[in-house]
Amino acid sequence: MKISKFILTLVFFISLSVGAQTGQKGTFVQGEKTFLLNGKPFIVRAGEIHFPRIPREYWEHRIQMCKAMGMNTICIYLFWNFHEQQPDKFDFTGQKDVAEFVRLVQKNGMYCIVRPGPYACAEWDMGGLPWWLLKKKDIQVRTNADPYFMERAIKYLQHVGKELAPLQIQNGGNIIMVQVENEYGSFGKDASYMTQVRDAIRSAGFDKVQLFRCDWNSNFFNYELDDVYTALNFGAGSNIEQQFKKYSEVHPNAPQMCSEYWTGWFDHWGRAHETRSIDSFIGSLKDMLDRKISFSLYMAHGGTSFGQWGGANSPPYSSMVASYDYNAPINEAGQPTDKFYAVRELLKNYLNPGETIPEPPVNYPVISIPKITFKESAPLFENLPKAISSSNIKPMEDFDQGWGRILYRTNLPECSTPFKLKITNVHDWANIYVNGKLIGNLDRRKDENTINMPAVKKGDVLDILVDANGRVNYGKEIIDRKGITEKVEIQLASNSVNLTNWNVYNFPVEYDFQKKLKFKTGKANGPAWHRATFNLNKVGDTYIDMSTWGKGMVWVNGYNIGRYWKIGPQQTLFMPGCWLKKGQNEIIILDLETPKEAQISGVTVPVLDKIMVDESLLHRKKGETLDLSSEVPSATGSFAAGQGWKEVIFSKTLEGQYFCLEAVTPQNPKDNGATVAEIELIGSDGQLIPRTQWKMVYADSEEVMSGNHSAEKIYDQQESTIWSTSRSGDKISYPHQVVVDMGQNYKIKGFKYLPRTDKSSTGNIKLYNFYIKTNSFLIKK
Repeated sequence: MKISKFILTLVFFISLSVGAQTGQKGTFVQGEKTFLLNGKPFIVRAGEIHFPRIPREYWEHRIQMCKAMGMNTICIYLFWNFHEQQPDKFDFTGQKDVAEFVRLVQKNGMYCIVRPGPYACAEWDMGGLPWWLLKKKDIQVRTNADPYFMERAIKYLQHVGKELAPLQIQNGGNIIMVQVENEYGSFGKDASYMTQVRDAIRSAGFDKVQLFRCDWNSNFFNYELDDVYTALNFGAGSNIEQQFKKYSEVHPNAPQMCSEYWTGWFDHWGRAHETRSIDSFIGSLKDMLDRKISFSLYMAHGGTSFGQWGGANSPPYSSMVASYDYNAPINEAGQPTDKFYAVRELLKNYLNPGETIPEPPVNYPVISIPKITFKESAPLFENLPKAISSSNIKPMEDFDQGWGRILYRTNLPECSTPFKLKITNVHDWANIYVNGKLIGNLDRRKDENTINMPAVKKGDVLDILVDANGRVNYGKEIIDRKGITEKVEIQLASNSVNLTNWNVYNFPVEYDFQKKLKFKTGKANGPAWHRATFNLNKVGDTYIDMSTWGKGMVWVNGYNIGRYWKIGPQQTLFMPGCWLKKGQNEIIILDLETPKEAQISGVTVPVLDKIMVDESLLHRKKGETLDLSSEVPSATGSFAAGQGWKEVIFSKTLEGQYFCLEAVTPQNPKDNGATVAEIELIGSDGQLIPRTQWKMVYADSEEVMSGNHSAEKIYDQQESTIWSTSRSGDKISYPHQVVVDMGQNYKIKGFKYLPRTDKSSTGNIKLYNFYIKTNSFLIKK
């Protein structure tokens, strides 16, 4: 009898995999404290990978790598703007053939979770929303208050349904869950919008599969969505009991699932490389496994944001690098890391009877490429496309351009003395020229919009070359038009002059544009394309070393492999071997500066952590000290120990534009440093004060070398990132202070403080002072 039961159990668990592979019709539903696959309890062990971030030739390899790590399911996003780059021109072929990707998952005996949006986030340009929505001046997104947005979103979802609805498990496919929108609780509370998206997904053909939505433990209760399962998202090192504490109260009989367990984090240009330790990551994963909690590793393999697809965060504006390595268990080139083997070894202890983990597939070869010198160039100002006339400044989208660079040109009036040029607003980085001579540049990351100009004569030519980086992919600032969004003014002592009568030149990212440029032998100074050819006897993956170049984009054999920027931390670009060829290959580099050396090589190890620290981005200049000696705290008190939001309500309503949080003592007397995950202020009406215009004025200390823990992390709307005082250099001791400009006066009745959300309590604050003023605090130089 014991042998028979064992055989039956073995047959059952083998049938789970066989069912995914053979196309037998099945079921997957939310049951009583467990998911039920074909009526039997099932723990989802998913790994998230994004097919647009992986060359199609490597899709199956990455799927097999996830299976070899112990996953039984693959989780994927679809990005609306990837499939509909122009209105009504849908593309689900080639690299965009999501149905083929899902079939490959099934071929390898795995299930699939689909997250179609319409909004995704994922550090992807505009969170997956298409740029052409921005041609509508009053566009609203992620709301049914804008009929145009809903009409377009529903149309997109219908096309997704045509591709994927036949692959639901109930139809013999392997799709077991489909997500409704994404992390909406951190954006809004409108249940009617989410209901309409849910209904649109159902009407698109996903009428059988288990629907779900995901949010954070701090906001999943912001709205209700009937007949849709709720999952939570959180990061490596989280306290699992704390994460599900309120969830268990609200949904006591629901299965528990972390639909995004963040294995690492993403990198920003000009900020330190992000990592998450194996110990903290594995510890919380083991805790979930012990509690029979389903999970999806975000990311199992990050891949690369090729071309223009990397997004940005705001506030403050900060764009993402091309690499989406994510410090994930499977690295950018698809190779296993120590984190991969740690997951694999852990999961061997939690397999079902008869279940085994296969060996990893063979890695693709990695090659080096000897130094290549560029001998041809195409100067940008000698390769201007046809001009478009416009009386007033308009953003890039108004000229039917989605990504790339755009040049605005006009003639200046006479200014006999030096003046200031104010641009409202630069999105995202601009070189300013007069008669072809570079005057300087403006960088949105630094909130720069004004530049000192020399005296000019009437008719002198003003050129403003704007480089669009990623569109904001998260939060309320996702309406992020590119180029120059409003106006350009000459600021004189007595008045301002709005400049008009512009010629506009578009430089798109598509290879068809780059290949038609007029190259000539010789080097070029200033913005230019540089072209070279190189021969290979064998092909393999490699990393293009861009460390001697400035800022721009690279095309190899017609493939746009992404943006680069000398500020780091990424200094190499992943070049898939499947896009190289034996014999002659072509590389074109657009550099908006002048490279130190017009040459590249292919190296075998990526450089993702070499940063050029910009002291202008620090929030305490050398010699500065905050003087609070004449200030009286608006509130003082003590935060309770432990995790979760701490709320403080004042004895009376206060008013001000600037606030200072002073950490007076730590929870642990041995701590010298302070950490904060988030700060929110509560208005007199009980609503949270918007943080989109907040600016960090001062921070006594911040860690920007060994980690990306700068002070603005306290309002970046990401609960898993923290401000941390410096861990190196001079001795750091309490008290610690941050000062924030909210952009305008607000009436405030309290504030909320969130300590770090991982298992560590290092730097958590105990005693505090809180100050609020209508004018700024005194900072001594």
